[in-house]
Amino acid sequence: MNYIRRHCSIRNKVISSGGKIVYENPGSSLDEFMDLALTSLSISYPKFYKMDRLSKLGFLATEVLLKDLRLLDKYKAEKVAVVISNSNASLDTDLKYFESTKTIASPALFVYTLSNIVAGEICIRQGIKGENAFFVLPAFDPDRIFEYAEIVMASGKTDACIAGWVDVLGEQHDVFLYLLEKSNNGGLEHTAEQLQKLYHLNYGPVDGGS
Repeated sequence: MNYIRRHCSIRNKVISSGGKIVYENPGSSLDEFMDLALTSLSISYPKFYKMDRLSKLGFLATEVLLKDLRLLDKYKAEKVAVVISNSNASLDTDLKYFESTKTIASPALFVYTLSNIVAGEICIRQGIKGENAFFVLPAFDPDRIFEYAEIVMASGKTDACIAGWVDVLGEQHDVFLYLLEKSNNGGLEHTAEQLQKLYHLNYGPVDGGS
């Protein structure tokens, strides 16, 4: 049995951890919200400002998820995995890159025209060197996320896994990440039903942003 130790979400320009709000700024644009959240959470990471929206959201969620948790003191870097999914892949950045090609194509945007770059940015920031995967699904699918995370944890190569959903298109954003471990540190049993419950606990209806 594997256990959900922590979970967090970002939706409607609200960041929550364990169902409790840690930062919110619903009146801002998504770009303003993400930059202000970085400052509010006292995170110093200059590269953040060069990232695309998908990577920024994944970065912020992981920072909140792992706050005050020295993950690599407990696990070897090669034993921590990252498994992420969404429905829009890198379309948010693809559209911006396409617009840039009408004048001068932007190399800075081109770097982020692969959806799995968000997993890479998380791994670089956290020092993670284990398996990572990215799936494009029609919608949040707790069964698929549960099944693949369980496969990764059963491989013998992974002791902990950051898994979940990171999606963005325009102002609409939807993030749900959780930390999965083999040991029960007061966590919840890892089941598809539990993921569905936590997803809706954190979120409620998607309104698409303002």
